Amino acid sequence: MNYHILQKDNLDCFIKSLAKLMKVYAPVAKGYNNFAFEEVTTAGEITLPYIPTILPPKKFFMPQREKMLDFDISKGKPEDTAPLDAPELALFGVHTCDLAGIQSLNMVFSERPRDYNYLRRKEKIVIIGLECNDYCDGHASCALVGNHNPNGGYDLFFTDLGDKFIIHVGTQKGEELVENMGLAKAAVADYSALEKVREAKKAAFKNEIGTDQKKLAEIFAKGEKSKVWQDVGSRCVSCGNCTNVCPTCYCFDMADTINLDMKTGSRNRTWDSCQFQTFAAVAGGENFREERAERQRHRYFRKFKYPLDKFYRAFCTGCGRCTRTCMAKISLKETLKALVAESK
Repeated sequence: MNYHILQKDNLDCFIKSLAKLMKVYAPVAKGYNNFAFEEVTTAGEITLPYIPTILPPKKFFMPQREKMLDFDISKGKPEDTAPLDAPELALFGVHTCDLAGIQSLNMVFSERPRDYNYLRRKEKIVIIGLECNDYCDGHASCALVGNHNPNGGYDLFFTDLGDKFIIHVGTQKGEELVENMGLAKAAVADYSALEKVREAKKAAFKNEIGTDQKKLAEIFAKGEKSKVWQDVGSRCVSCGNCTNVCPTCYCFDMADTINLDMKTGSRNRTWDSCQFQTFAAVAGGENFREERAERQRHRYFRKFKYPLDKFYRAFCTGCGRCTRTCMAKISLKETLKALVAESK
């Protein structure tokens, strides 16, 4: 196993050295219990530990608004360019739930037709994960989907051992970084300390839903006509907050903007939400999910049923963001508990 050690006193040196190579983004406090990934140049700007940031790191892989191309038809046939803003950067302190979110997006955007803008950005980003040693808050459900422990998807992964971090190297890119930083190899005592941290987590991180992850697909298949959807639908205000903050929601809208010369313009994409009333509307006035209950059911199925059938993994990462930001106080954990109870 390839593990290295960084003393906490040297974290500032690590961040400063990394910032000389590329831009570094890390969790920064934005008021009481609110955090965001922002550019930092010193360790003093970073807040550790933290509950999941307002927006997940997916914003660096698929921006909220993105110009896809400029076009010009003045020469008789369309001519276009596809500018891509993909600078080298490092994300420091990415929780395991968000690592799982990035892994999910990697699978989606690697399918044909591939999203090359996403894939090019991914190649430019160094991902440095951070283990949650303590249960972050009552909204998280990471233990249900197995994301409370690291499952890959990083170049380097930090675990707090008290006075130092033990760092697991996940890729060749990560190996080159630790070599450049001159970090020492972990000792036998460090491995023992890591085992104690993981053992302590078993008591702190519990699956509170009342079922095993493997049974989720079956529970959702039985719950297609559940009364639970009418309950959450009656409370939902269709604001789209839940999807905007979700680490695995990837739907977007595409729009062409024509300039006044009627020959040039641009094509832009923006994040979209399946919770908006117009999302499933088609020509002729038909709307396949006109009711809020149908849209809520679709969102949950997109996390716990459809991706399990296709990718063999849940697309809910257990981060709890949807519950924290819901204007109607709809709780993902309470909804799942209701479905589980109904299935029994």
